[in-house]
Amino acid sequence: MALYSEKVMEHFRNPRNVGVIEDADGIGEVGNAKCGDIMRMYLKIENDVILDAKFETFGCGSAIASSSMATELIKGKPVAEAMKLTNKAVAEALDGLPAYKLHCSVLAEEAIQSALNDYYQKHPEKKS
Repeated sequence: MALYSEKVMEHFRNPRNVGVIEDADGIGEVGNAKCGDIMRMYLKIENDVILDAKFETFGCGSAIASSSMATELIKGKPVAEAMKLTNKAVAEALDGLPAYKLHCSVLAEEAIQSALNDYYQKHPEKKS
């Protein structure tokens, strides 16, 4: 059995949504000191819908794949739905991660939460 699923390898080799959104409505950055992974997530939001999501990740293949998949899962979604995205959903969308790499999907969840919290700090009137 392969250590990583084909989806993990595909998102690692060809990550989606890599880059920066210069006029991002929300930016979140999280890291894991133990493994050295750092994720920065950028969100463009209009009418409470995530129009665009991009990321910069310094880390292992699982961290890059988790960032890539997380952006795919929230693009086009209402903010309220994106707030509910879990690391479990990210890992499942990747057809699983090895147990010792699940922290990468946790970082992806936390990066989105951080970016959405930044958005709400900039636009407190949007928080319900």
